[in-house]
This record gives sequence, structure tokens and C-alpha cells, in this order.
Amino acid sequence: MDRRRFLSRDSAGVLLVPAEPEAPAGELTLVRVSRRAMATRFEVALPLGTPFAVEAAEDALDLIDDLEAQLTVYRDDSEVSRLNAAAADGPVAVEPRLFELLVRAAHIARETAGAFDAATGAIVKAWGFFKRDGRVPSPAERADALAKSGTRHVAFDPDARTVKFRRRGLEFNLGGIGKGYALDRAAELLREKWGVRSALLHGGGSSVYAIGTPPGDLRGWPVSLRHPWDDAATLGTVRLTDQGFGTSAATFQFFEYKGEKLGHLLDPRLGWPATGTASASAIAPTAADADAYSTAFFVLGQEASAAFCRSRPQLTALVLPDGGQE
Repeated sequence: MDRRRFLSRDSAGVLLVPAEPEAPAGELTLVRVSRRAMATRFEVALPLGTPFAVEAAEDALDLIDDLEAQLTVYRDDSEVSRLNAAAADGPVAVEPRLFELLVRAAHIARETAGAFDAATGAIVKAWGFFKRDGRVPSPAERADALAKSGTRHVAFDPDARTVKFRRRGLEFNLGGIGKGYALDRAAELLREKWGVRSALLHGGGSSVYAIGTPPGDLRGWPVSLRHPWDDAATLGTVRLTDQGFGTSAATFQFFEYKGEKLGHLLDPRLGWPATGTASASAIAPTAADADAYSTAFFVLGQEASAAFCRSRPQLTALVLPDGGQE
């Protein structure tokens, strides 16, 4: 797939999400090791014959467990939860790799004009999505949450590696980038510690990272795209080589309000569920970037995502508008 190509209903028929990693065709046999983490199933798939394949995969999954303990906002003792609790009172020193992740998230927030923003914990809570119990906040509640959201209210000190919130009540929620980041770190460990040069990693199918290519297949690792309304349908495949793939859809996570379906993917600029997009996916150099950009593309919609990618040849957007099933 041409990385610069923007796929839309007009240019490619339909786009199908979420992603589902698949075994390459032919004689290749994969060693698959999986584990629950971050409320989904993570899997590491390595070609049969990879030295210490099971040990390497388990080591990578151990790292993902450790990263969940650091990033989750569902544990009061996680580093992100402690940051959220203290950063309004003064600068908080942050672990170096986490600091890099937060800075990267802030960069993508600026780049997408807020279509993706990780500092929106207040909005997520206002809508009840933190406890997975969706509700429509009052106008006053929504205005209050918006006032306490946005990385524009976060001060980063790169020399001291500290983070300070300029608004009390602001909170990071890394749900839109954390799975991809965990895959990137796991892939880094596999490469540097275990010498792995070929593997496919995914978190729940919606976040994917490919190391190298499958043995004997220079086209890259195949990842199938499923139709968002028909879980049994697989209508297309992308090929990944040292790239991440992320997909965002609200097909199954929504609630009804006054006859309207409101999905869990919020537009950080409005404090309201994003509309007009059925699903959006991104191919990027890292899985963290792919996760974040897929969220932004869901919010931006087809035309704005196309314009965004034209000046960024390292990105590919795949967007299916609402009503694009015909």
C-alpha cells in the first residue's frame, strides 16, 4: 500500500475496521503467546524457529504488564494517577520514557488542533465513560470539564523532566495512545534484548506493530480489515513493515440519548461524541502514533484527514464515513 494514499469510500469502495492480524499465507508457522492486559488481549507472534521464541514473547508481555501498572488511571498507585493527583500543586518529576510519551502526545494534540488530546480525563469522567456508564453531562458540567482539559494547560520542563498542570482538575488519560506505546516498547525489547527481526504484535486487534517482514515475504505482515458492522466480513488487507497500525471505531461502544447513538469517542474540542465517521485507521512509523492519529482521524473525518496526510508522507489514513456501508 502506498503510504501516501488516503483511502476513502470513493477511492477504495469501502474501508473495513477494526484490524485483525492474520497469519501470512504459505508454509510459515507462527508461535503465538498471548495475555490479558489493558482490558484486552495482547499477542506476540513469532515465526517458528525464532530462538527462545516463547521466552522472548513472555518477556515482552511482562513489560506490557509493567507499563499498564505505570499508565493506567484505574489504579491510584500508578505513576499517571499520581501525576494527575499532584501536578496542579507543582512540577512533578516523571520517568524519562513516560515524559517522552506525554510530550509526544502533546505534540500530536497541537498538530491535529486538538482532535487528539490525552489531557481529557475530565471530559471522559463527565460523560461517565471512566466507569463505563455513559451519561450526557449538563451544559454546565461539560463547560467545566472542557475548562479543565487540554495539553495547552500542561507545562513540560525537558531539562528537569517535570510536568505541571496549569488547571486544577486536569487529568491525563492515555487510553488513546497507551496500547500502541506498549507495543512499541515490547517491540523494542524484542529487537534489542532478543535479537528478533520478524514478529507481529497486537493489542486487541485495534493496535498493531510489525517487526520486519514474515520470512520469505517482503510484502510485509498482513493485517486484515473487517467491516465495522459485520464482524464476520473480511474485505481487505494492509501490509506492514516496521510500522504501527491503529484503528478507532464506536460501533459497539455507545449509548442512546433522545433517539441518537452517542459513541465513546469524544471530540476533545467540543466535549461531545464525535460524529460523521464510522471508523478511522492510521498507518504510522510507531504504534503509539498510529493509535493517536486514528483517534484524530475519527474526529476530523474524511476530508480533513486527507488534507492532513497530504503533507505527511509517513502517514496513511483509512476513513469510513457514517453511512458508508452502501
